[in-house]
Amino acid sequence: MVSFMEEANKKLSSGRIIAIAILILIPFFVYFLYPTYNKVNPTIDGLTFFYWYQTLWLGISGIMYAIAAYLWDKR
Repeated sequence: MVSFMEEANKKLSSGRIIAIAILILIPFFVYFLYPTYNKVNPTIDGLTFFYWYQTLWLGISGIMYAIAAYLWDKR
């Protein structure tokens, strides 16, 4: 069994680290820009923009985090 330290000592390329950081930070900044999506219109089946936008980004964030985890684990 490989110890945690041996696993941590494996090097990741700087490009992969940057890609992982971007994939993790994009959803953070999108949620942080609250005033840009604090709207009522447009609605989808009575669901205001505020709610469906957040729900959409929840799925997008999950996909982005999964890709980041895959890149991290692929070392």
